Amino acid sequence: MKESTETEDSSTEQGVVLRLLGVVAIILGSLDSMLSWRGGFTVHSFYVALILGGVILYVIGSLVRNR
Repeated sequence: MKESTETEDSSTEQGVVLRLLGVVAIILGSLDSMLSWRGGFTVHSFYVALILGGVILYVIGSLVRNR
């Protein structure tokens, strides 16, 4: 009975780091782009790539968790 709780705990923790990194990248990219936009500068493609990379990491983490 103890083995089943250990496997459930490890299966729920899979993909958490990837999803967390994805959320952090999305937040950083959106904040940087909003600050650039508010300051009157053009939004660089790096910020868009950071947001898209965060979305990709989040999706991969979600897929790993559901596997």
